[in-house]
Amino acid sequence: MKSVAIVGSGLIGRAWAMIFARGGYAVRLYDAVPGVAAAAVGLCAQGLRDLAEAGLCADPAAAAQRITSAATLAEAVAGVTLVQENGPEQVEIKRAIFAELDRLSPPDAILASSSSAIRISLFASDLAGRARCLIAHPVNPPHLIPLVELSGADFTAAEVIDAARAIYDEIGQVPITVLKEVEGFILNRLQGALLAEAFRLVDEGYVTPQDLDKTVKDGLGLRWAFMGPFETIELNAPGGIPDYCARYTGFYKRLAAEPPAPAVYDTPRVAEQWDAVSDIPEKMRWRDRKLAALRAHKQKD
Repeated sequence: MKSVAIVGSGLIGRAWAMIFARGGYAVRLYDAVPGVAAAAVGLCAQGLRDLAEAGLCADPAAAAQRITSAATLAEAVAGVTLVQENGPEQVEIKRAIFAELDRLSPPDAILASSSSAIRISLFASDLAGRARCLIAHPVNPPHLIPLVELSGADFTAAEVIDAARAIYDEIGQVPITVLKEVEGFILNRLQGALLAEAFRLVDEGYVTPQDLDKTVKDGLGLRWAFMGPFETIELNAPGGIPDYCARYTGFYKRLAAEPPAPAVYDTPRVAEQWDAVSDIPEKMRWRDRKLAALRAHKQKD
């Protein structure tokens, strides 16, 4: 049985453990904090049962049996095909973790980081085994949102990217390749552009934050649940993308020429008008139920 090591057993690490175990891999969880990895095994088992109830895991008991904890990093990475690192989003910490992973892991094991924004070249460039290092950035929660952004550096071997893409595809995720390094990768840059305009529109008094959210979830978001932006505009003009661009190029160029949005996240207007969630953990569980139902629906296509 192929095996993987999950380094860091928090929310993202546990999600990866469930994904790989559901996909047939033996999974070893490790965490630098004593007791965390062992406790995560039971949490993963419950998570797999939850996935099964949503129709997203055929055999949760068998998948749970494939997840174990390791007492040491060396034990976790012994003989694995891939290591998925989920440490804190700090360059120095990741540099130290990857130095150990490069020293202890099998020489042909892929070393992947779940980093949300830090480029692989910032913490793996000095490693002897840097050619096998890459970013594999998931979307939270990874066991319900399948996208994985694969981003290497100039030193990452092309065959490593290809092999990683095949593995993530095999376990039911949706890998994409970032063709050259860029801060924030693809998803966060798209999200950041939308957030910047959202904050601007609320801050300048054009719309309330509640109505802006409705614009996305009951407007753009419905299409985006099964089509990307290019496919969306292709279907919005009789002649496809060239026709759409010809029709609306003036409008969108005027928007693009506007000055950058004011200090995003610094404006108090959104916080003043937003109705804060009283129970965030319960709202997160609600979100996960909705995502599970949507993921199950999309898998029927």
